[in-house]
Amino acid sequence: MSHEGFRLVSEEQAKRADAAHAPLPREATEPVKVRVMKTEGTGMQIDWRDGHASHWTFAWLRTACPCATCHDEREKEGRPVGVARPEPASLLPLYKDPVRPDSAQQVGRYAISFNWNDGHTSGIYSWDYLRRHCQCAECKAAATA
Repeated sequence: MSHEGFRLVSEEQAKRADAAHAPLPREATEPVKVRVMKTEGTGMQIDWRDGHASHWTFAWLRTACPCATCHDEREKEGRPVGVARPEPASLLPLYKDPVRPDSAQQVGRYAISFNWNDGHTSGIYSWDYLRRHCQCAECKAAATA
């Protein structure tokens, strides 16, 4: 019998994992207003039905892409969601356009997707995923507690 796919975790790790996947209240994952500041290049903001407000930079959103390819790449490299891959050192760094979407589309009533300026288009950012990865100080503090 193969043991692939099995991972032993402590009781504390299991509790954290269960809490991370517990359903959020509907008000917490239902946007009232979504603003993609493409022209300004500053990122995306969502005001949620429960009164909370979230903001993400485009760079964070791109590195946090939830598509299977990006997720697997982060997992293999041990990078957390939203943390960019370290750039290799070079003598003459080449200019790279800032990360920003060429366009954004609503996906049904549950998500948003971006066509990024680097050609990547396969990530679908669900409202639940975005709320669970809110970058505000309050949510970051709660995530590390």
